[in-house]
Amino acid sequence: MTTILLNGDPYPIDGQLQLLSLLERLNMRQGRVAVEINREIVPKANYAHTVIKPGDNVEVINFVGGG
Repeated sequence: MTTILLNGDPYPIDGQLQLLSLLERLNMRQGRVAVEINREIVPKANYAHTVIKPGDNVEVINFVGGG
């Protein structure tokens, strides 16, 4: 098992992982998050084709509504 950095903390993954799979694991809806991998913003249109590799630094920001 290898790891990535997820929001600054080690997170275990088995080899490569698709971004959409990671969001599902985290119970986050694709339309309500912004993702940055290795300091590059990933466009939502690329989520399904983006692969996270061991050692990547991933930042996931979840937008929450309210007032």
